[in-house]
Amino acid sequence: MESEKSNYGAIMVYFTKPSWAFLVLLFTVIAILSLQISPKAIILPFPLFPVPGSSELDFESDFDPGSCVAFFGELPERKHVMSLKDFGGVGDGKTSNTAAFRKALDYMQRFSEKGGAQLNVPQGKWLTGSFNLTSNFTLFLEQGAVILGSQDPEEWPIVEPLPSYGRGRERLGGRHISLIHGDGLTNVVITGNNGTIDGQGRIWWELWWNRTLNHTRGHLVELMNSRNILISNLTFRNSPFWTIHPVYCSNVVVKGMTILTPLNAPNTDGIDPDSSTNVCIEDCYIESGDDLVAIKSGWDQYGIKMARPSSNIKVRRISGTTPTCSGVGIGSEMSGGIFNVTIEDMHVWNSAAGVRIKTDKGRGGYIANITIRNIMMERVKIPIRLSRGSNDHPDDRWDPKAIPKIRGIFISNIVSLNSTKAPVLAGIRGASFEGLCFKNVTLLGLSPNAAWHCEFVSGCTDAVFPLPCPHLQNNGSSTCCS
Repeated sequence: MESEKSNYGAIMVYFTKPSWAFLVLLFTVIAILSLQISPKAIILPFPLFPVPGSSELDFESDFDPGSCVAFFGELPERKHVMSLKDFGGVGDGKTSNTAAFRKALDYMQRFSEKGGAQLNVPQGKWLTGSFNLTSNFTLFLEQGAVILGSQDPEEWPIVEPLPSYGRGRERLGGRHISLIHGDGLTNVVITGNNGTIDGQGRIWWELWWNRTLNHTRGHLVELMNSRNILISNLTFRNSPFWTIHPVYCSNVVVKGMTILTPLNAPNTDGIDPDSSTNVCIEDCYIESGDDLVAIKSGWDQYGIKMARPSSNIKVRRISGTTPTCSGVGIGSEMSGGIFNVTIEDMHVWNSAAGVRIKTDKGRGGYIANITIRNIMMERVKIPIRLSRGSNDHPDDRWDPKAIPKIRGIFISNIVSLNSTKAPVLAGIRGASFEGLCFKNVTLLGLSPNAAWHCEFVSGCTDAVFPLPCPHLQNNGSSTCCS
């Protein structure tokens, strides 16, 4: 059996493409326009990963502005390290390794309280169906290692729908389990030396396109009801559905990832924290057929009943493209509430939207205290969008009187080049969409007659070009941007 431990130093190495030269352009443009920013900070204490010898961290004062490392503390060194080959794995890209992965995890589970375990996946192509992780465990993909998702839907078993959704997201009833799955776990690491997990999702996309899908597609990685999670330094490709989905989780770090799907692959979101708290997503490059990052918290009456919000989330230094959706989306499944979110230092290009907040009648819930700053966009159709009217409900028991509330959205230091449309801010009649602040927002390339579109919203602006809509000018005060 292999006992040589992998170099954990490689875990914290990350790469993104393209380079961050766009940030220089961002601040140069802002300087030229003589715009200065003093963004409103979120200063709310909450528990993060306990670091030995220290007290609980504070979101702003103790959070390293350059790294998520404070979220995770010391990287674990597992006492029991084995290779997939020790369990009969064959890395030829053809032989099924489903039994090998499941046997390995079943065996390594016994070390959960005995120093933890690490499963090394060597160089090669390792075809497998779904398998479940265990606590105090590291899945480590060595350089040249590729985990391939099985093309047999039977190897993605049907599981119960999430209680905050009430049914599968795409179809009634249950849903296919994710390729890599875990429920009720603690201290889980998925990392490596730039290895790859490829969901081989085309068969699933074709089922969707052909309208022959019987159950909701599986995610590439889903962890439920779990805490202390690190996913880093890997490439994820071709997810059947959402790529990384932590749901009902806390203390989650996703760092230094490359996530790639064809730009027409349906609903292949990059990273979707869902009813989760204390989440840090940074230094990732994403090409997707849907949102690069989407923050969620349950669907209509099921999310309202569960009342499990997403909160205390940092998203930063993300770059990528999505021709159909947004760089960062909040919602539309937001019925459990979403609050205390910071999104910063992003680069989005050739996309339908840069930043989008999505909701609708029936959602209920709330979105509050959201800070979005230092975003560069290029050739983005609608740079900033608040949208309604998806008419997307789990069943006929949704409540049309369940109206969402939005308050305290702070958007600053935005530069959009070659924009197609001015911002669209479409609230809901009778709903509370207020406290929207736009400061130092410059949208270039619009036609001379392009105008903001605003309905049922209120707020204020400071140093915004082109001139915003009257809904953001006529309140006689700029205190919401102070």
